[in-house]
Amino acid sequence: MDVIGRYRLQSKIGAGAFATVWRGYDDDLDIDVAVKVLAENWASRSDVRERFLAEARLMRRIASDRVVRVFDLGQLPDGRPYFVMDHIGGGSLADIIKQGPIAAADALWWGADLARAVAALHEEGVVHRDITPANLLLRPTRADQTGGGTHRIVLADLGLAKRIAEASGLTQAVGTPSYMAPEQGRESGGFDERADVYAIGAVTYALLTGRPPYVVSSITDVLNRDPDADPPSLRPWLGDSVGEIDAILARTLAYRVGERWQRADSLAERLEAEAYRVEQETPAPAVLATGEGTTTAPVGRPRRRRLPILVMLPVLLVLAGAGGWFLSGR
Repeated sequence: MDVIGRYRLQSKIGAGAFATVWRGYDDDLDIDVAVKVLAENWASRSDVRERFLAEARLMRRIASDRVVRVFDLGQLPDGRPYFVMDHIGGGSLADIIKQGPIAAADALWWGADLARAVAALHEEGVVHRDITPANLLLRPTRADQTGGGTHRIVLADLGLAKRIAEASGLTQAVGTPSYMAPEQGRESGGFDERADVYAIGAVTYALLTGRPPYVVSSITDVLNRDPDADPPSLRPWLGDSVGEIDAILARTLAYRVGERWQRADSLAERLEAEAYRVEQETPAPAVLATGEGTTTAPVGRPRRRRLPILVMLPVLLVLAGAGGWFLSGR
């Protein structure tokens, strides 16, 4: 298969149980694209095909540059549907995690950026359902002042595999258990935005340590986890810089839904504050010693946000007070 519609296929990006993604080229628009094609073994299932296309329509409707944009739909001669998306050329967070732990400030900025992206999705009334490092793509942005370049996280898939599994009647959990909230594995199937919050915590933990917070091989392992057990402390990786990070991620990864952060944007603010603190405590370049070593992100730094005003306010008040004292003394 060298051509799909008007798109010339160049290489396979990835393949799973339900679909294959190709990198292609649109000669008419002169741009790279990503083409996702439903797997052959599902071609005869009209319900599965409809779920596949419904996901594409949902991705198209979401008005956020934090979600991969779909701009074309089509059907192959054998009846399989496909959809065409923007090609995000910066790799994924999985590429970063494969390298092992990264500098703590960078990991926290990535976690905050992920939380901001998920918050944007939740504002559209959508729960992602399948946040894993491989589904978190990195869009290159302009080079920063140091020339190192920056990236922003862009969400892909939106739980497509889970939705297709439900439509097809599959009963096993679909996804990566290490990043799935416990409630996603229950037969009731009831979960909300806080399942995505859990996944943000698991991804951030993996960025800090090079591995997910809990060693699990199935959703059963997740369900059977001690509800009162916090994830292993980050002190072996962060040392005295751990600060409030252990407590923040323990709350994010709480087994009980009601004990977690209730909103992704609230979590983002706390991660940003800790990232700024660690960054100020760490000489540049930020490299924190661990028993396993650290790396820097191979695809560029995460995109920094301005320091939250709640963090800046005490500093500004102190400076204002000092200025007033100086003037009154004169």
